[in-house]
Amino acid sequence: MRGFFGLAAAVVAGLLAQSGADPTVARPGGIDDIIITEDNILNSTTTVKEFKVNAAQAGALPISVVNNFDGGMYMYITGQDSSGVPCLLGANGQFVYPQADNTGVPIEIVANVALPLNGVGQTTVVTLPQALISARIWFARGQLKFYTVKDGNGVSAIVEPSAANPADPSAGVQWGFIEFNYDGTTIYANISFVDFVGLPLGMGLTLSTGQQQIVQGLQAGSVSNICNNVIQERSADGQIWDQLCVVSSSGQALRILSPNLYVSANPTGFSGYYDNYVNQVWSQYTNQDLTINTQTGYGNVACRVANNQLTCAGDNRAYPKPTTADIWGCNSGPFAIIASDNDIHRAVVPRLCAAFTRSTLLLAGGNLQPSLGQTSYYTVSPTSHYSRIVHNYETNGLGYAFSYDDVNPDGQNAAGVVSGSNPTSLKITVGGWS
Repeated sequence: MRGFFGLAAAVVAGLLAQSGADPTVARPGGIDDIIITEDNILNSTTTVKEFKVNAAQAGALPISVVNNFDGGMYMYITGQDSSGVPCLLGANGQFVYPQADNTGVPIEIVANVALPLNGVGQTTVVTLPQALISARIWFARGQLKFYTVKDGNGVSAIVEPSAANPADPSAGVQWGFIEFNYDGTTIYANISFVDFVGLPLGMGLTLSTGQQQIVQGLQAGSVSNICNNVIQERSADGQIWDQLCVVSSSGQALRILSPNLYVSANPTGFSGYYDNYVNQVWSQYTNQDLTINTQTGYGNVACRVANNQLTCAGDNRAYPKPTTADIWGCNSGPFAIIASDNDIHRAVVPRLCAAFTRSTLLLAGGNLQPSLGQTSYYTVSPTSHYSRIVHNYETNGLGYAFSYDDVNPDGQNAAGVVSGSNPTSLKITVGGWS
């Protein structure tokens, strides 16, 4: 397997040299280079400042990991316990609670939380002792650095590795994760590439009824292939897709950032990319209805552009024109949801942003959203070529490539989710499903 990854690095490096591409180069730094954002800090959900480690309780969940990737692989598990306190799973099978000081300077967590995976083709089993929410199972080709610092409530938070920061202390390590919530009886887990692609991961869930759910995830070798493809897209349309690829100093592809994560650190990136498309959409739906199928009891709602805003029947707020950054993130500008928004607004936002992301609003039949199937997604430019390329390397196309990838016509699904009550095991594969 080492020979394959050496070859992959050489292929990527060769393509970089030939195309004149300008990828992002990871240059790991130290504590002073850590940038803390809402994307890489796990806060407490309580203001209590002292906690006791909860004893193991009913609902322990076995997690088996098949390593098809390489030697030197490690696993980490982070989340909030049933009291909302940030913690990591230690090598002894119990939760570890980091303790920060009052200096505001991140402190490296030195407890034994790096769980080594067995060799290529072998299975490693760990047991989650109890409920864990807002959780991630991390896999890394080498060891990651986690830190702790006190949050606004004065509670020790966990500072996680940042994919967006090329100077993060863990930037030179290749990693990825699976997100999940487990309340002790019910689990919801997803393979998410909303922020970045780092490792080929797949998962399978078995429930007490015997039901099995499988999301095979990315194919082996996908990271270098996706990097190659975004570099090639730079040549196709002149946009900065190549900068989404983060490489080591030797040219090995480490991860590919989503446009949303990239612009969070580079606000001018892709500036104006969707502007002409948005103007065309606004023009078209000034004279005809854009119908949103809420896929709820509210059914179809008719929307029209007036006074430079899209207004939908029964909706409590209108939608101004989105910027490119709004479309990448689906959570700002017209796509920001506030507490007072009604159910129609909460249904329109994901369906409208999904249509912009996939560029389906001007296609034949695009006046009803969502109605067009997956073969119509990402077929015209501008579009999210990141999402398009990622889905090309997913087995069966399953796995979130943007935040509302679960918006699809009735009967279709592009989200990589497993869920259910009374799980008996969660299986994860690293480096291609088996």
